[in-house]
Amino acid sequence: MPHINPLAIRKGLLIAESEINRANAMEEWVTMKSGVHALAGRVKTVSALASAAGILMAGVAAFKRSRSVASGPGHSWFRTALNGVRMAGSLWFALRAQK
Repeated sequence: MPHINPLAIRKGLLIAESEINRANAMEEWVTMKSGVHALAGRVKTVSALASAAGILMAGVAAFKRSRSVASGPGHSWFRTALNGVRMAGSLWFALRAQK
């Protein structure tokens, strides 16, 4: 009967365990990486929506402010239309940037 070296058996088992641990660590890394990418995509979407909402609110506030000032004598419909076009352009670029 051949002599079995207990240290060699133990070394082989430790190497096998190390390979199993390495494979598990790689699977966990891939799972964590995909989760981080999904979270980053959600954060980017929320950021774009918040930016568009901020621009919309600023545009509405500016439009109301210019309208209340312009309601006096010499009210120009052209200036009101120009402010509306500016606000629409800002919204267009903000919403287009989130794609």
